[in-house]
Amino acid sequence: MVSSLDGFIASQDGSIEWMHSSDKYENGVALTEEYINEFLKSIDCYVMGSHTYEHALGLGWTYGNTPVIVLTSRDLKSNKKSVEFYSGDLNELINQLKSKYHNVWVVGGAEVTKALLMQRLADEIVVTIIPILLGGGKLFFDYIGEEYKLHLKDTTAFKDGMVELSYEILKN
Repeated sequence: MVSSLDGFIASQDGSIEWMHSSDKYENGVALTEEYINEFLKSIDCYVMGSHTYEHALGLGWTYGNTPVIVLTSRDLKSNKKSVEFYSGDLNELINQLKSKYHNVWVVGGAEVTKALLMQRLADEIVVTIIPILLGGGKLFFDYIGEEYKLHLKDTTAFKDGMVELSYEILKN
C-alpha cells in the first residue's frame, strides 16, 4: 500500500494524484525500472479490491499477465485474461491462493486490508510512505478495532523521499 505520512490512501475527494514524490534524498535507493521489474517478478498473484482495480486500469495496467483476483460484489468485466472477479469467502480464497502460489500480494484497498487483518489472513504489511501530509481522506487501516503487534523486517529509503516499511504480523 502507498500512504501519506498521516495514514491516508486517498485524498478527501478520492484522488490519488498525490501518490508520487519529487523530493530528493541523496542517500536513498534509486527506484529504477530494473528495480521495479525485479520486485514485480517476485509476485505470483495479486489480490485487490474493485476500486483499486479501477484505479489501476486508469493509471495504466502494470500487472502484465500475472494472475489478478479482484474482490467485488459488483458485476465488473475485464478484457484481460489474467483477471478474475471474486465475491465469495475471503478465507477460502486466500487459503486456495496460498496453496497454489508462493507470493500472493494484496495491492491496496482499505476494506480489503481490514478484512485480511481481522480474519488473520495477512502475514506481512508493506507500506510505502509518500512525503506528504494530506490532512484528511480515506484512511489506510480504517479503525481496525484491535491491536496488532508487528515486527520490523526491513526499511528502504528511496532517492525520491519515499520510505518503504516491511512488517511481519505477529500472531497473537
